[in-house]
Amino acid sequence: MLGFILWCLLFVVCWPLALLALVLWPLVWLISLPFRLLGIGLEAVFALLKALLMLPARLIGGR
Repeated sequence: MLGFILWCLLFVVCWPLALLALVLWPLVWLISLPFRLLGIGLEAVFALLKALLMLPARLIGGR
């Protein structure tokens, strides 16, 4: 909702820039999609490494 209000404010102040942002937003989303997927993959790898490093302590019973 906040994004919509900000876009309406931008539309009132500078409508060509607001329309350009409206047209280019799907393109920016498509370009950023691979980076988001890479971030999800890296987060999973780091979670696996943490689980492997903490495994001996969990087996001993450390908290």
